Amino acid sequence: MVKDSYKAILEKQQYEMIGKHSAVKVCTWTKKSLRDEGVCYKEQFYGIKSHRCCQLSVTVNYCDMDCVYCWREHYNEPFTDIDDPKELISKAIAAQRKLLSGFGGLDKTNKEKLEEAQEPNQFAISLTGETLYYPHLSDFIREIKAKGGSSFVVTNGMLPDILAKLEPPTQLYISVDSPNEDLQEKLCKPKHEDAWERLMKSLDIMKKMKSKTRTCLRITCIKGMNIMDPEGYADLIRRADPHFVEVKAYMFVGASRLKLNMGNMPIHHEVKMFAKQIAEASGYKIIDEHAPSRVLLLMKEDMPDRIMKF
Repeated sequence: MVKDSYKAILEKQQYEMIGKHSAVKVCTWTKKSLRDEGVCYKEQFYGIKSHRCCQLSVTVNYCDMDCVYCWREHYNEPFTDIDDPKELISKAIAAQRKLLSGFGGLDKTNKEKLEEAQEPNQFAISLTGETLYYPHLSDFIREIKAKGGSSFVVTNGMLPDILAKLEPPTQLYISVDSPNEDLQEKLCKPKHEDAWERLMKSLDIMKKMKSKTRTCLRITCIKGMNIMDPEGYADLIRRADPHFVEVKAYMFVGASRLKLNMGNMPIHHEVKMFAKQIAEASGYKIIDEHAPSRVLLLMKEDMPDRIMKF
């Protein structure tokens, strides 16, 4: 249950509540795509159409980490009333349509894309909070599949037992922002005393899930803090053996500006240099890059179905 004061903050930031603890917010790249001003790196890397992507959270009220680079307002409240997964999909689509309604009157809007955007077919379950705390996440993923949509789920790896039982999404992400336990404690401030052990278990589970879903490790690079020890990151990559590794710059936006400064945001060239070091250490290769997002895609080998079709 989200208290009214926090709900007001979210709504001021253009979140649309679709339940007691769930919300939709239109991504900047969705807006850019509708104006033909570029697309998200996920469209370039994986074929996800930015104008048909619905960005949402089913856990706006809870996260078990307080990462220094997180751009979301941080607030924790226990779950009480639980949102119905069957209702969330229709509510998410309705919210997306509402939030995009103003684009119909803009001359720059690609009207064909706007019409297609009324029926989003990609759901990025990653907006804020730790996604796996939603007790009906597997049912929600099944609802998305039933509608012929794709789902990207992002987790911090703190709930390996739940991850092991999760209905496989289209693509599973685990955030790995430190090559060692000590730095993880400083950067992420996990609530669990055994946070590193939990992450290691989740990486082992990800390796087992590889045959059921596309898997990805995401490394957020913070200049002066975690752009170091490529061998340490390579060990984690080998442990999880993911299809993809995304090496992406920290962006100086939102609530993170209270903890970090502009100097912590690396330029694309710096991210690329570090990605090359990780690639060399792990046996992966740089397959693609998206300079506007300051992100590199690493894989062992490119695969024919990397670009998904819908």
